[in-house]
Amino acid sequence: MAPTAMASTSASATSSDGAAGHVTPSRNTLPWPLTTAPAWPLLLLALALPLTATARNQVFLAPARFLAEAFDGTPPPAAILRIDARLRRRIQAVVGTAPRRRRLRYWRRDGRTAWILNEIGKERPITLGVVVDRGRIERLRLLIFRERRGAEVRAPAFTRQFRGRRLTPGGRLDRTIDGISGATLSVRALKRAARLALFLHRLVTDRP
Repeated sequence: MAPTAMASTSASATSSDGAAGHVTPSRNTLPWPLTTAPAWPLLLLALALPLTATARNQVFLAPARFLAEAFDGTPPPAAILRIDARLRRRIQAVVGTAPRRRRLRYWRRDGRTAWILNEIGKERPITLGVVVDRGRIERLRLLIFRERRGAEVRAPAFTRQFRGRRLTPGGRLDRTIDGISGATLSVRALKRAARLALFLHRLVTDRP
């Protein structure tokens, strides 16, 4: 009786972007799907990785496009706000959290400012764009969402609630924002971003 051919396969490692590597069967063997059935679960897992990564990094509006929309297609050059220890404490008092970065970019023309901010939802940062015009929110947009749940806050019916809102002397929004069932942490993140943008707008526009 002829000896049974031993199947041998080699698979390239999964690439850094999550794509499954190709599988090269050794010579003088049957094609690998007929000889290495246990590899199927691993292959299915590798194929699922890019889908998982995409679901947790949803880009609803590119930051560059948000800025173009905010300034009629031609945003001004970015300015830099330096966040020292004193300013960090002031932000902490208003928002409850403070930016980790020591410098924050913003865009300003006449009485309007635009901010691209990151606020933590449940575990991961939510990237938001906020435009403030003369002390009131003109628009708030969800740009990039990385959480598993809570993306309902992108709905225009929800974000329209922020339009026209101001910051009270106590650092709160001047009108209640209705929540969304199942997206409580995302709603809180958007409220913090709105308060932060209003506070920073007041800070930079009060400067000479």
